[in-house]
Amino acid sequence: MKQSAKFALLALCAALSACTVFEGEKIDYKSAGRGVSLEVPPDLSQLSRDSRYTVPGGPVTASSFLVGQAAPGMPTAANTLGDVRIERAGTQRWLVVNRSADQLWGPVREFWQENGFLLTLDQSNLGIMETDWAENRAKLPQDFIRSTIGKLLDSVYSTSERDRFRTRLERTPSGGTEVYVSHRGMTEVYTTSQKDQTVWQPRATDPELEAEFLRRLMVRLGVPQEQSKALVATSAVKATSRVSNLNNTPVVMIDEGFDRAWRRVGLALDRTGFTVEDRDRNQGTYFVRYVEPTADRKEKGFFGKLFSGTEKDVAPLKYRINLKSQGESTTVSVLNATGTPEASANAQRIVQVIADDLR
Repeated sequence: MKQSAKFALLALCAALSACTVFEGEKIDYKSAGRGVSLEVPPDLSQLSRDSRYTVPGGPVTASSFLVGQAAPGMPTAANTLGDVRIERAGTQRWLVVNRSADQLWGPVREFWQENGFLLTLDQSNLGIMETDWAENRAKLPQDFIRSTIGKLLDSVYSTSERDRFRTRLERTPSGGTEVYVSHRGMTEVYTTSQKDQTVWQPRATDPELEAEFLRRLMVRLGVPQEQSKALVATSAVKATSRVSNLNNTPVVMIDEGFDRAWRRVGLALDRTGFTVEDRDRNQGTYFVRYVEPTADRKEKGFFGKLFSGTEKDVAPLKYRINLKSQGESTTVSVLNATGTPEASANAQRIVQVIADDLR
């Protein structure tokens, strides 16, 4: 009797759907925010407020979405259209927009909401917003059952991956804004041979996913679709970075000047999950929090217990990531909370993580 009921339900759903085939797009996110709340580990707790980065809120007019004329001195290279241009170094990309941060904050917030995300962090004073963990529904298998009853029984289907994105807006001396989008991903894996238990583990950052959202954001800011694809496809600028040792402390050597190195290190910190509590560009310093991996964390990666619970017995450590430049060469070092050079195992790990992302 139960089996008959199942077949009846399947037939009814198929009839209601009129056998239409669901054709998912490459990106189709659905927020996980309405489900069970995920615990936030100590290294990702709420950031402290700092008035130096205040971005006023308020309504945004339709005119703020239009592409303005480039100001005198704006680059006219192939990676620029109107008041928006894209910069690229290695796998990293970011936007430079000739608008103030207060003009961009509203449109950027709405952009993420329109793309299926909820914001778990929305701090205009720091210029940082972060989405919740969301699922890319376009990765679901598009088989016959999914195509016929997927819309009615959508909650039954789930992928084993979740993504979240951090957007950071940073003012430029000319009055414009640099916009950085960084991706972090998790994947669910079995922990037993019986496949009855799972755990969420970090997966590699996806630079192409970051690029696609930057492209979509460009369209949201007024760049036409076809032109946005051409701008994102511009060739990368090759930059060399390597781990070295200076005065018995680990450092990253970058063959670039300060401005570009500052942008790339900041994006690397966003990507790898450090909590940037503050930043002082004049001093070349990022103030970050870091949780030391313990023996049971190593198999799961840096933030392997993100979905399975917090580690309240592990206190986050505070460090400063300091950049010093001389010409077209920049040295990145790790300082402790008091500003003294750090040579510990944690400093070695942090330096290696930054260097790996800059390649």
